[in-house]
Amino acid sequence: MYVCVCKAVTDTQIKTAIDSGLCTRRQLFECFGVGGDCGKCNRQVKELLDAGKQKPFIMPSVSNQPAYNAC
Repeated sequence: MYVCVCKAVTDTQIKTAIDSGLCTRRQLFECFGVGGDCGKCNRQVKELLDAGKQKPFIMPSVSNQPAYNAC
């Protein structure tokens, strides 16, 4: 489902970013641009962040690749 229609960002993209270590609205804005145009998605972005904070963070395996490179 689209969370941010202005930037065409889905809940799956945001959840993947959160699972990969992004943990603030600012980081999601810098990565996807969510919340920067009309702001209607801010409530849903916050809900996704809050839900992500309740899950334990598991460190990704060590590699030469960045943990998250969708930005």
